[in-house]
Amino acid sequence: MAETVGSLVDKITIVELKIYHMLEQAERADRPPEFRESCLDRVAVMREQRDDLAAELTALVGDIAAGRHAPKVYRQFKMYN
Repeated sequence: MAETVGSLVDKITIVELKIYHMLEQAERADRPPEFRESCLDRVAVMREQRDDLAAELTALVGDIAAGRHAPKVYRQFKMYN
C-alpha cells in the first residue's frame, strides 16, 4: 500500500479546501448562471473524490488496527561534515 495515513489526510484536507472555495464561487451573484452551475458540477466531482479518499483512509486505519498492515517508519539520516 503506497498511501500513508498522513498522505491521505493531507489529500482530504486539500480537497475540502477546494470544495469550500468552489462553493464560494458558486454563490457569487456577479457571475452568470452557467458559471455557477459549472462550479456546482465541479463540487460534485470533488465530493466524490473526497468520499473515495475517506473510504481508503478508513480501510487503511482498519487494516492497521487489525494488524493486517504495519506502516513503515522511515528514518532520516543526515550527514554533517
